[in-house]
Amino acid sequence: MKMQYTEEQIARANHTDLVSFLNAQGEQLVKSGREYRWKKHDSVTISGNRWYRHSQSKGGYPVDFVMEFYYATFPEAVKMLIGEEGEGRQKSCPAPSKDFRLPEKNEDNEKIMKYLTKKREIEKTLVEDWIDRGDIYEEKEHHNVIFVGRDADGIPRYAHCRGTGEMKYRGDVAGSDKAFGFCHRGTDNQLFVFEAAIDLLSFIQLFPKDWKKRSYLSLGGVSSVALMTFLSERPQITSVFLCLDNDQAGNEACEKLAGEISEGYSVIRLKPSRKDWNEILCDKNTDRKKAIAETITIKVPEAEELVPMLCYEDIKQTSVEWLWFPYIPFGKLTIIQGNPGEGKTYFAMMLTAACTNRKLFPNMEDIEPFNVIYQTAEDGMGDTIKPRLIEAGADLSRVMVIDDTEEALTLSDDRIEKAVRQNRVRLVIIDPVQAFIGADVDMNRANEVRPVFRKLGMIAEKTGCAIVLIGHLNKSSGTQSTYRGLGSIDIMAAVRSLIFIGKVRKDPTTRVLIHEKSSLAPPGETMAFKLGDEEGFRWVGAYEISADELLDGKEGKATETKLERGAKLIRELLADKKEISIRELDEKAKEQGISGRTMRDVRSRMKNELEYQVNEKQENSIRLKE
Repeated sequence: MKMQYTEEQIARANHTDLVSFLNAQGEQLVKSGREYRWKKHDSVTISGNRWYRHSQSKGGYPVDFVMEFYYATFPEAVKMLIGEEGEGRQKSCPAPSKDFRLPEKNEDNEKIMKYLTKKREIEKTLVEDWIDRGDIYEEKEHHNVIFVGRDADGIPRYAHCRGTGEMKYRGDVAGSDKAFGFCHRGTDNQLFVFEAAIDLLSFIQLFPKDWKKRSYLSLGGVSSVALMTFLSERPQITSVFLCLDNDQAGNEACEKLAGEISEGYSVIRLKPSRKDWNEILCDKNTDRKKAIAETITIKVPEAEELVPMLCYEDIKQTSVEWLWFPYIPFGKLTIIQGNPGEGKTYFAMMLTAACTNRKLFPNMEDIEPFNVIYQTAEDGMGDTIKPRLIEAGADLSRVMVIDDTEEALTLSDDRIEKAVRQNRVRLVIIDPVQAFIGADVDMNRANEVRPVFRKLGMIAEKTGCAIVLIGHLNKSSGTQSTYRGLGSIDIMAAVRSLIFIGKVRKDPTTRVLIHEKSSLAPPGETMAFKLGDEEGFRWVGAYEISADELLDGKEGKATETKLERGAKLIRELLADKKEISIRELDEKAKEQGISGRTMRDVRSRMKNELEYQVNEKQENSIRLKE
């Protein structure tokens, strides 16, 4: 036998504080302003007895919550929330009760039209509007007015019958579900609540401006069940106006309803100047401008802190600065990843030398030496790191490290930003990033990783510092390099540049640098460098291979760099011509996939071979020196 619950039990279940409920289940919640965020489902926010799932744009009250996330039936959800067996009539199931059936319609609506417009003084056009939508009609047998209540899908669940003759009959149609009252679902955030449908219509006539934008609900009495259902299906509602009768029963009911409405809503009592809104409408001597006798604010949500906002019109437009175009930008995060022992750390040493002592990389613009933080956790600073930096040619007076002997450094540590600012650092290298992620952060969980890398990215942006993270690939085999990277894919999303360094298996002295991700410029050329032969570190030039091919043990091959191709193009063009304009040269280079920026670097490197002049068209041109 199915458990059956009274309306009072259901109302209590929907009034359950969800924060307390989830804590009792052992669930973890994170405070987020005035709300709580559920750690298991980080798109779900909780406030009092209301929840909202932002990823699916839906929410509601506790019963719906338990049914949604604990896969419970309606009776099971109520029992879980209040810990009681049902003691009365079962709340209607998702389908209408088999006992509920709308009374047969009369062939016309003549009698109810006369009753509503003449006796109740409701305007004909307003009545016709509700008749057209099917929510008001004339019952055939007794010519009563039928007020229909529908669910959110438009299915009739409730009907109230009102006599139009001498007998003042009124009552709900058998099988009606009180959870679905006669109503109008508007689009804005306001809901007006009434005891009876006629008062609802009367209020609309008294205050007709933009009425269709607002929501209106008749409770069919003073029970809260229809109100709770309506609020659960309309999460945009923030203000509830209680417009019940101005008598003892109505006033007491308003206090009760206000107590059942959860925090987060504004609850306002509108007292009619007569007993109810229809009395005001029918009394010709009543000043309709003074229809509201008193406005009482019962409940007001705590004032929200204003969210700091920026307008893009006021934001200064900037351009990206480059440490090494297009591989490493200033003010952003870059990841260099690969298998252990394949040259990442040695590359980082050479990068440090380039920045501190002008040991420039290919196509790197000449820059004034600056301070670098080189933070490492795998090698000894005195016996390994320092000798390697000396070998690389770095200026050790410009290479620093944050002292973390007393307190371990993590990526979330405020000391990083302070050290960058205090020492005018323009490059931070963290090697390896796995050692600095923090004991409380799982690199495979997006919700834990995302704030860490967001904070690190903000440090880079605020200071203009390039932050380079050295990371080891995971131990999976036979998979793409992207999915062997650092934990959650959100890490890859947080960085602007991703560089892969790997060893050519058949030539262990050759390492290949592959630009796998470039968000700020076209990816740079794949390049090779030698490491471990008698010449030490040296650049080889362009190389043709992908990261996945390299991981699979394929050999690849050396190719011409774009710099080499650009120099070759200049020499070929000037072999047939005495001179060529810069404009024409750049057009020819573009046809071969060589950028204007690269050609400027080529001309700079060929400065001993070229001389500049102005041609007949007053354009800058070049020619070979004699």
